[in-house]
Amino acid sequence: MRLSRILISLLFLAPLPAVAQEEVNTDLSDITVDLPEGMQENTDSLLRSWNMRQYLLVDTTVQLANINPYFEKAVYADRLQRIPCIIDMVHNDIVQKYIDQYTNRLRHSVSYILAASNLYIPIFEEALAYYKVPLELKYLPVIESAYNPRARSHAGAVGLWQFMPRTAIQYGLQINSLVDERCEPIKSSYAAARYLRDLYTIFGDWTLVIAAYNCGPNNINKAIHRSGGERDFWKIYNNLPHETRGYVPAFIAANYIMNYYGEHNILPYKALMPASTDTLLLSRDVKMEQIAAVCGIDMDEIKALNPQYQTTLIPGYRTTCTLRLPQDKLLKFIDLQDSIYAYGVTEKPQISSDQLTVKEMADMTPTVKKSSKSRSKSSRGGQRVKVRSGQTLGEIARRNHTTVDKLRRLNGIKGSNIRAGQSLRVR
Repeated sequence: MRLSRILISLLFLAPLPAVAQEEVNTDLSDITVDLPEGMQENTDSLLRSWNMRQYLLVDTTVQLANINPYFEKAVYADRLQRIPCIIDMVHNDIVQKYIDQYTNRLRHSVSYILAASNLYIPIFEEALAYYKVPLELKYLPVIESAYNPRARSHAGAVGLWQFMPRTAIQYGLQINSLVDERCEPIKSSYAAARYLRDLYTIFGDWTLVIAAYNCGPNNINKAIHRSGGERDFWKIYNNLPHETRGYVPAFIAANYIMNYYGEHNILPYKALMPASTDTLLLSRDVKMEQIAAVCGIDMDEIKALNPQYQTTLIPGYRTTCTLRLPQDKLLKFIDLQDSIYAYGVTEKPQISSDQLTVKEMADMTPTVKKSSKSRSKSSRGGQRVKVRSGQTLGEIARRNHTTVDKLRRLNGIKGSNIRAGQSLRVR
């Protein structure tokens, strides 16, 4: 995998063959603005999500006029240049058209995004800083998903960072019928930051990186070839896919509105601070319904804090899974995990010998009898039992007239984690 990436990178960095340079039309005044798909998300549906119902309030104590003031173009250009950033915040007619969209038609969406940023921007900044990527890229999910962790595009991109399946898997995100880590804010943010860093290694220009994030490095490389080797976004503009032409201007406009919303009388929804959360690694299957019932936590909250799970099953037995809960509920989970795993699990009925006919007992005899060789081996290893689904150490200890501590010593178990099918010594 690493070698293939290096070869691809070298391919993109190879000198481009001489191609007759096409004249580039720099007049952008007549270009029609197409909003990125993420910004077309219905604000009402976003507000109905658990996070937003829990932490967002409409602040009625401050009233701003719902009027977008007029400013000269020079004012917009000056404001963009004042944003402390590495990426060049160009102002032109198409960037202005996107700013106009954010400050007029999308005012309510911006109010939502400003509040949701309190939940997600700390995660984005940490991941971007880890990979030494410009922090202004924390606003890329504004146009990708409008800060909706479950956003899904028509093309199949998913999550805050809108990963396509192939890229997501390449960057270590798990996708299957039970889990889609593109929806998990922390893992997907680190994957996105690493992908952005790798794109910069290829192109050496952050504006081209943003464009490549939208349409892929191959399309950017083709646009560079068709433009005679030009590596300036605005000079290869006409040779880019239609959607990508508006993607960079939309990103610049997003940076503008996230910094200057107050100048346009946009009022953010008031956000409450979310409860502190923590994660736990699970190596056994457990259903959210079990956690909710025993720990006294709302199912919607569990789903909101763990958006990577496509059903209510957390499949820890198949692969180690994370569980995120409020800190007090996580401690409760640790203390009561035997009860949680056992909750709602139906025991198989035990058949006593007096329920069997003579013929049934005779039929069972060959499967019950052991050879002398088997008995001696059993004697040397002690008596063993096989763990059934949903059983706990406490239950196994009671059934075999022993203690949990003794079971732990005999089997080298630390804590209480056991799994279905596991063989335990009980004598």
